Amino acid sequence: MSLFTLGTSATHTQGTSKFHKSHHFDYQNEVAMLVADNKSGSGSGSLESQLTLGGVNKPAWVAFDKQVLCFDAYFQESVQERQDEQYRIRNCKIYFHLEDDSVQVTERRVENSGIPQGTLIRRSRIPLPPPNENKFYTVEHFNIGKDVVMYNRSFKITNCDAFTVNFLTKLGIKVSQPISAPEDPYIKNRKEQEKSMQPLRPYEKYDTMRQFMDHDKHVLRFFCYWDDSDSMFGDSREMILYYFLADDTIEISEVIPPNSGRDATAKFLRRARLPKDIVPLHQPGEATSRTVLNVFGQGKDILDSLKTGAVPINYYTDADLQIGAVLNVWGRKFILCDCDEFTKMYYSTKCNIQDFTSVKYKTEETPAKPKTLPPYNGFGSEEDSRCSCMGLIPKPPRRDFKKFMEKDRRGLDSNVLRFIASLDTKKTVDRQFVISYFLSDDTIAVFEPPQRNSGVIGGKFLERGRIKRQSESDDDGCGQPEFYTASDLYVGARVEFNNHKFVLIDADEYAFRYMEKQSDEFPQAGIDAIVKKLQQHIADSPVENLMEEIRRSFTRNDVDASGFVYYEQFHNLLVQFSSGKLSEHEVITLGRYYGEKRPEELMDINTMAALAQQKIRRKGFENFAQLCRGLLQRDSGRTGLLNPNEVLQVCRAFRLPAADMVKKLIGKIECNEQGLMNYNDLVSYLNWRENPMPVPENTDIQVEDGGSAGKSDNLYKVNYTQFLELLMNKDTSNN
Repeated sequence: MSLFTLGTSATHTQGTSKFHKSHHFDYQNEVAMLVADNKSGSGSGSLESQLTLGGVNKPAWVAFDKQVLCFDAYFQESVQERQDEQYRIRNCKIYFHLEDDSVQVTERRVENSGIPQGTLIRRSRIPLPPPNENKFYTVEHFNIGKDVVMYNRSFKITNCDAFTVNFLTKLGIKVSQPISAPEDPYIKNRKEQEKSMQPLRPYEKYDTMRQFMDHDKHVLRFFCYWDDSDSMFGDSREMILYYFLADDTIEISEVIPPNSGRDATAKFLRRARLPKDIVPLHQPGEATSRTVLNVFGQGKDILDSLKTGAVPINYYTDADLQIGAVLNVWGRKFILCDCDEFTKMYYSTKCNIQDFTSVKYKTEETPAKPKTLPPYNGFGSEEDSRCSCMGLIPKPPRRDFKKFMEKDRRGLDSNVLRFIASLDTKKTVDRQFVISYFLSDDTIAVFEPPQRNSGVIGGKFLERGRIKRQSESDDDGCGQPEFYTASDLYVGARVEFNNHKFVLIDADEYAFRYMEKQSDEFPQAGIDAIVKKLQQHIADSPVENLMEEIRRSFTRNDVDASGFVYYEQFHNLLVQFSSGKLSEHEVITLGRYYGEKRPEELMDINTMAALAQQKIRRKGFENFAQLCRGLLQRDSGRTGLLNPNEVLQVCRAFRLPAADMVKKLIGKIECNEQGLMNYNDLVSYLNWRENPMPVPENTDIQVEDGGSAGKSDNLYKVNYTQFLELLMNKDTSNN
């Protein structure tokens, strides 16, 4: 005996404990394969559609994937509390998905319906109406002419697509003929009302969108002037006329010259359509685009098709604009004189106009008088004095900050080129100067090393600053003067600093290396340019077989046939055969490229002592008496002899400057059989107060700020064979 509880009913899922969707594929021996043919539903059950669709060996969700039946349907909806309509007919689409028997209902959107439309029933399995609510809709329930009740709403199927017809026919279901859905009475009434509404007659259509899309941002520009000379205190005023092709509007702006006394305005004529004649002012409603006639009375008006009240206005168009034309701009006479390139191209393409001769409308400007600056008075720098004269508010001269950051001193890289110079004079004055060129700001400083018993104090000769180049044709007084640059300084150059003429006779090692690295800026230090210059001189020389004569001369000076000659011989031969075409710097560059420096072992002890004294004197070291006492403390036997290593340790303890040079000097002093040296001789060589030694001409000269200007005479021998091979080779681009 079964028991039932009030308010409950039995369902088809009672007693079911598994609701998962059964799988059909599994792995056997690591191969995916079909293991069940009839497992499409939840648990171990099957879908009703699969039971219905016989002859299918695959699961429904595989066999009917993405296959949907489409039906046209409608349902009738009653309308309450409205007098003009009692019901509505709402058309929709029913989609039946074969893979899982799900149904989706969507309503087609109708314009101005006022009803939210779109998806009415989302995709899901829909149960049948009672008393079969435990079952769901299948493909057998859908056909043309059937009524389908879904969630208490009855849908009448009226039609279906071709795929649905073919699918149902294959299942053995006879598809009925399509039926028409009834017409909505409210929509029908609306259509009848719209037909009764007549548009304004005659209908005029103004199509301005096409012109805007074709000519947007296309502007014709004319240069014109307004001749206002007839009025009192009037003159000609220069204007620019812009014609916008997008809407046939015109805008005029005035070109106000400087110091004209007129205020600058944004626009002379605001952008608008420009009438050809002056249009008088009308009362409101007097001039309109349309006229309404009341001919029937009682508010029945019609449109005046003859436009009896319209006032015709002629506006300027692009056809009225051409060079030489006179425009009436609200009573002002404007003459078009010229146009830009786009305007010329537009008229030549559209109107086939080729003559664009401009009308002269500008008076010839009198040439401005050149500015003459007062002469330099000597106070401050010349650049600062010029900047104070260029404007009302004095401004300091602008410095090249980027160049200053790149060429400023950085570690051991000083970016200072030092040259040894002498006065270019016929007087027998043996005075040498050190010229320092600072690459960071193109300034030059001149220092004269002091010489004993010369009668000249020495020291700073010229303060650091930019030096103006002296030339016969000086600048006009308005532009910037010409100053000496780094490329103007090289060995052999003649320069004039503040009416003092100098000849550069040598440079230090850093200057030579820097100029060789920057050979594009310093052609005197470029080996390729020098060799090409020599090759061109040999080719243009009237002497026959000049190259062979050069070879014989070098071979004649090579006594031991080693392929090397002394630098002095190399220098003299090049000066002889170049006929003055090569400067001294170019000869030194060739010697440095193919030569070898003088070995230190060839330098005598006096020269080395003089160099050591020079460095010690510059550092201001004078404690030679204490140095002797320190050495004497190491000499317990008071013999005056010590081991060279002990002497070097004492010198380092006293922090003697030029330690490397002192070490080399210790190696030059002779030792006895026991390997001991006389340390008193070392102190005598280093004491620049009591035993000063002059620096020979063929050694280095010390300068003011610690740099050394290396004499080119330090070059020992030159490999002339490599030089001749390069000289005979016509292609020197790879060297």
